[in-house]
Amino acid sequence: MAAITRPSMEGISLPKPNGTTNVTARHGLSSDDARHRLTLGSNAIADVTQHPVQRALGKLWAPVPWMLEAAILLQLFLGDYVEAGVVAILLIANAAIGFFQEGRAQATLDALKSRLALVAVVQRDGVWITIPATTLVAGDFVKLSLGSVVAADVRLLDGSILVDQSMLTGESLPVEAAAGTETYAGALIRRGEAVGEVIATGIRTKFGRTAELVRSAKVESSEQKAILRVVRNLALFNGAVTVLLTIYALWLPMPHGDIIPLILVAVLSSIPVALPSMFTLAAAVGARALARQGVLPTSLSAVDEAGGIDILCSDKTGTLTRNELAVMSVHSMPGFDNGHVLSFAALASSDGGQDPVDAAIRAAAARQPAADKPELITFLPFDPAVKRAEATVREADGSVARVVKGAFAVVQSLSQPSPACSAIVDELQAKGYRVLAVAAGPAAKLQMVGLIALSDPPREDSAALISELTGLGVRTIMVTGDAAVTAQVVAGDIGISGSVWETTPLPGDLQADKFSIFASVLPEDKYQLVKALQKSGHIVGMCGDGANDAPALRRAQMGIAVSTATDVAKSAAGIVLTEPGLGGIVASVKEGRTTFQRILTYTLRSIVHKVVQVLFLATGLIITGQAILTPMLMVLMMVTGDFLAMSSSTDNVRPSPTPSVWKIGRLTAAGVIMGMVDLMFCVACFSTGRFLLNLDIGTLQTLTVVTLVFSGQAVFYVARERQHLWRSMPGKWLIVSSAVDLTLISFLAVNGFLMKPLAITVVAGLFAAAIIFSLLLDSVKVVLFRRFAIA
Repeated sequence: MAAITRPSMEGISLPKPNGTTNVTARHGLSSDDARHRLTLGSNAIADVTQHPVQRALGKLWAPVPWMLEAAILLQLFLGDYVEAGVVAILLIANAAIGFFQEGRAQATLDALKSRLALVAVVQRDGVWITIPATTLVAGDFVKLSLGSVVAADVRLLDGSILVDQSMLTGESLPVEAAAGTETYAGALIRRGEAVGEVIATGIRTKFGRTAELVRSAKVESSEQKAILRVVRNLALFNGAVTVLLTIYALWLPMPHGDIIPLILVAVLSSIPVALPSMFTLAAAVGARALARQGVLPTSLSAVDEAGGIDILCSDKTGTLTRNELAVMSVHSMPGFDNGHVLSFAALASSDGGQDPVDAAIRAAAARQPAADKPELITFLPFDPAVKRAEATVREADGSVARVVKGAFAVVQSLSQPSPACSAIVDELQAKGYRVLAVAAGPAAKLQMVGLIALSDPPREDSAALISELTGLGVRTIMVTGDAAVTAQVVAGDIGISGSVWETTPLPGDLQADKFSIFASVLPEDKYQLVKALQKSGHIVGMCGDGANDAPALRRAQMGIAVSTATDVAKSAAGIVLTEPGLGGIVASVKEGRTTFQRILTYTLRSIVHKVVQVLFLATGLIITGQAILTPMLMVLMMVTGDFLAMSSSTDNVRPSPTPSVWKIGRLTAAGVIMGMVDLMFCVACFSTGRFLLNLDIGTLQTLTVVTLVFSGQAVFYVARERQHLWRSMPGKWLIVSSAVDLTLISFLAVNGFLMKPLAITVVAGLFAAAIIFSLLLDSVKVVLFRRFAIA
């Protein structure tokens, strides 16, 4: 190994944060000065963890919980403790499901901190000592050697090292670093030894800024927006109806003791109590299906979001490429063949070790052995000072030859000039390849043997992935820390074409969706790019593998970590591919769209049913002058109807052919119109019981429950299919849940449990009427879905 020159401290000027310093050219910082500088901030990432109790309480502070909490207070006021307890259980169940799905941001920060060095070798008071890395300060002299992790951002003063910074910068190859070069916290030293000066610590390092971005990376999911808008629309519509209902009850006049239960029923009938749970359950079913395909969702919301992404931002290194150097082509000079070139290059490469260039060359030589391979006598490893490696070999005829492998300009200066080589090198470098030259022969008369082009090749499935995603309506954007030339070559190989952006930082007014390749970007740029695309209205997926991708993975609606990703990337992502290749991304998109269709069914059913319930309550009050539902009956329907309807999370549906988009305005309009048709059916059934059968108010309340349950099932089966309801077979659990709901309510009604009994002939008549009603509503639905473009 080349000798390492010990650092000289003469003439070094160090920062003076407090105006004075005890740094000397030979002794580094003094212990007193280091302690003073440490008061400005330790070399650590701050740990800001929200207390679990705060997180739990946060789950109870949202629109749906507010409505449930109001209902509980009204029931307690009325002394209906059983009903209040049931609603409280529903409230806690919803909160618990959301609570246990959180916490990924802290897991990502923990993984980031695990990559930092625990100790550092530093010069204090003229002595080299080992100290905890958290006590490093700006101005310290640190020693970096083989296998160590850089503990802070450092500017090298002396020596030379091979630094692997891919965890942070995304560079596919380790880089040579000498005096004047900066290297960053978290980087790994793969070769050599050097001394450097600490220039930044803690959150001021590039690593620290990445951690800070992860902590602040928050985006409101499409699921959260959809739930909020559905609840808002229902609250506005049903709230207005409830106010009018209350005014009418006071005008009748109705006893105040009856008005409060009436208001409570109206509030309960307006709450889509199981809607948040349905989103979670449907996503959990999708997650289980994805797990069977080698995809591990770490966030259930990512499953739903996968169906809506229209742009996939993919890191190049390790995501679209294999993240390993490989020999892409060999160009032999006259008198030699490719086997000779690789054979000579392999003899001038280290056997083992961590140099990826040497490993790639030896692997290629093993696949294409030369017949008359020379015998190695001596080997001098790569020396960054002279940019070459050498070997002395004995050829088949017994002669001794010198072999040189290294940068083209260096090798050419040691061998006979070859104009043809220069043209080939220019062509290969223009394609983004790293080019090495190999020369061999007598020590004083080396002859150019050939050229070797190396690159990080695309994964075998990358091109097919891009093509299939395009067919699904998802556009892929390459985002990389590598140079534009390299990025364009890889992009061309896998089918990504379009404009290239290659300056940093990204401007705030950048129209990001007009570019297909972003090169030479930093972690902050990836994060800002995702934000810019989201600001333009896109649902963004981010695919990556390194710590540098973590902020963008957290920010994106769907963050995807490939199977070879670091722990940091995996904990930041919402979806982790557990098997090699990128086919899991397409599977995630398709499963996400299937999940969306299931949730869409439940949401539409909720809108129709909640609108009908409160309007039916108002109509019944007008017809009878009394409440046609009690709080107990309303809670019963909430438990049996809303929660059993979550069986749609396993329904047989067709995934959307294009990215799924929540069109809540159109969905609400279609739901209200379908609700009006449903209301006419319900009023017709109620009027039959009131005026033809002359049922008393107690029996009419039972009739109301049976009518709402039967019509609700009709709406359910109509809403589940985007075309006519007979075009697809319902899922088995949906059929089972319907049978349970219909049988349970019919049994309670006929036998008079929790309500007054209703003749079995009336129940059977209502069931037959509901079947006819479903066919009529289905015809209306087809027209509405075509008009509002609901698919």
